Amino acid sequence: MGSRSWRSRRSWPSRRGAVIVVFALNGAAFGSWAPRVPALTEQVGAAPGSLGLALLGASAGMLIAAAVTGRLVETFGPRVVIAVSTLAASAALPAIGVAGSVPALATALFGLGVSVGALDVAMNVAGVVVERETGRKSMPIFHAGFSFGALAGSAGAALAAAHAWSPARQLVLAALATALVLALVGGALPGAAPRTTSTSRNRPTGLAPVRRVAMWLLAAIALCSAVAEGASSDWSALLLVTVQQVGEGAAALAYSAFSLAMALTRLAGGMAQARFGPVRVLAGGALCAGAGLCAAAVVPVAAVAYLGFALAGAGLAASFPIALSLAGAAGQRADGSGGEREIAFVTAIAYSGFLAGPPAIGGIAELTSLSTSFVMVGLVATAIGPAAVIAARALSRERAPVC
Repeated sequence: MGSRSWRSRRSWPSRRGAVIVVFALNGAAFGSWAPRVPALTEQVGAAPGSLGLALLGASAGMLIAAAVTGRLVETFGPRVVIAVSTLAASAALPAIGVAGSVPALATALFGLGVSVGALDVAMNVAGVVVERETGRKSMPIFHAGFSFGALAGSAGAALAAAHAWSPARQLVLAALATALVLALVGGALPGAAPRTTSTSRNRPTGLAPVRRVAMWLLAAIALCSAVAEGASSDWSALLLVTVQQVGEGAAALAYSAFSLAMALTRLAGGMAQARFGPVRVLAGGALCAGAGLCAAAVVPVAAVAYLGFALAGAGLAASFPIALSLAGAAGQRADGSGGEREIAFVTAIAYSGFLAGPPAIGGIAELTSLSTSFVMVGLVATAIGPAAVIAARALSRERAPVC
């Protein structure tokens, strides 16, 4: 009796808190291995070209998983998919650490990409479920959890590298910690699958996401955000070294400024969205991000570049969370379920930006200059604003909730 009573009134972990923790786990999974790339490169004896192909395995796995996970979540519910994909990621991390060849590393990274890609869709569906239950705009907070998880994972990897830990030792510990945390919060995650009595007639339009203009516009928002974020993570340090003439150590701080600004801004994202509405938040953020990236590219002052990347991180902070939140709302059925396929569709399109964006930026830089590439990325980020306005109109025509 006492146990049953305690379970009925327990406040930890709350469903909202459990979803935040899962977002953080996803961020930590990537943050824990990416800083060990130099050690992994030496471990597998990879040349730059073959290493680049191996690293594409993670992005390819994420894209494939995002394209099919919506149906799995719709069938089994987010809790089951989150649990399976998180445990799979926990298994992939040690495989990365012990990889002894480029093919083995590529295979392990592909497995990690599939795992976190499925986790990404499932946790965003869980986030939408919590938003519906609470009536609060929580998606930016959830994505702040991802950002802080990535920072924590990368800090742990840096500490392990500083103490000369092998990637295998560090990633085994990261995997065990991930599984343990999942066991603590997994029971509080949303677990109900959509009701089997729902049919396609209950959908707002009756159309698959790929046939809805509004979904393509929301996907365009996420895609532009992914391209700008990928450019900042992969090319910001090189921009500061080549254009601003700063040292490599100081140049690495540009992405730190970007990431920290994004994480902190996401903490206030729910309040901003509730006060100003998603369209204004997206449009204002797009202008902020575009201005920051262009300033970093054309003003030959290192301090301006750091400030520019911080502005970009703050401006892009809400783009992906709001796009997914609106996609989930646009897929909601009359019984309160739905949105899984819409979230998966938008996520898959966004992942294509992470996959194709950095190589495209490199190609443009080869033909022109890295500064020109970043100006173009700034224009891509600015395009989020018009896309948000047009998406809002399309959603309104579909009679889907926009704010």
